[in-house]
Amino acid sequence: MPPHPARRRVAVIGTGSIVSGSHLPALTAHADRAALVAAVDVDQTRLDAFRELAGGDVAGYTSVDDMLDAVRPDLVLVGTPPSLHREQTVAALKAGAWVLCEKPLCLSLAEYDEIAAAEAASGGYASVVFQHRYGSGAVHARQLITGGGLGAPLVAHCQTTWHRDAAYYAVPWRGTWASEGGGPTMGHGIHQYDLLLHLLGPWTEIRAMAGRLVHDTESEDVSTALVRFASGALATVVNSVLSPQEVSRIRVDCADATVELTHLYGHRNEDWVYTPAPHVPAARAAAWRTPEAAVPSSHTAQLGALLDAWDAGERPPGSGPDARATLEFAAALYKSAFTGRPVHADEIGPGDPYYAAMHGDHPHWAPTEERA
Repeated sequence: MPPHPARRRVAVIGTGSIVSGSHLPALTAHADRAALVAAVDVDQTRLDAFRELAGGDVAGYTSVDDMLDAVRPDLVLVGTPPSLHREQTVAALKAGAWVLCEKPLCLSLAEYDEIAAAEAASGGYASVVFQHRYGSGAVHARQLITGGGLGAPLVAHCQTTWHRDAAYYAVPWRGTWASEGGGPTMGHGIHQYDLLLHLLGPWTEIRAMAGRLVHDTESEDVSTALVRFASGALATVVNSVLSPQEVSRIRVDCADATVELTHLYGHRNEDWVYTPAPHVPAARAAAWRTPEAAVPSSHTAQLGALLDAWDAGERPPGSGPDARATLEFAAALYKSAFTGRPVHADEIGPGDPYYAAMHGDHPHWAPTEERA
């Protein structure tokens, strides 16, 4: 195997739990290909603690611009609150870096298109963290479904039923449109329905509802949707932070088999179950078993995929139109929930209020003219 190119110089923006608990282990796992050289945090105490945890010669900064000017990193990992993602991602792209940003990459399709313009101008790429795509079980399932190995996909269910209490929403930036862009549709369930889209491909129509049933937040605490895919498959999607028994689940019923994934915050091969239809021979069903390579879904797996793309000179997965499609799904879900009518793919563009903000210019849940 040929040696890897020179190690990429990496900087992190934000040093909270997601960076220290997920991105740092990913960098450690890929230490032969990526070297952490700088960290940014406005909280000096937290920054110092992270630098001690990271070890080595990691430079510390309290300003993103100062770090970018001084370090000029190859890759920037963004782990700050969502309202900062667009600005920090664009700044990193302009400084010549690639970006891997926590979800959501930004708060609206309008912001996404700003990032796309910065990509085009810089020649770099911005990917969003959707680590559930990258486990070996997900890779195997996608190959089977998209390759027709399970027969045509017909019916699907996507469930993110989690539980968050009042203390969770006491954090100032949570539960507001301006800081998070939405509720569990944007910040919790997005991982599962991104994986659903990854498995089933383009959608064509969404009919949705959303509500604030428990929490005193600006954004929703539950949403549901009915989805029609270009293949003809129909799906239900549930995003909740009201559910005492927490589970993340995807089920896809195809003509020849049902594939089910049940987990919570990450999956392994054994979390995927294949049930053949009665007419399927046992020998054929045996070929569906998950692969021997056991790669859990993780930031480590996604970082590896990004570095592979970089080495190959290709756009990394989870960027470009691929990432935009997941954000468009969220915008369409909100638009349908707020207007009370179906929303079709490619319908939301400049001039549409849901292009500029997920709440469609009525953040206080006032009826729209279409529904009034």
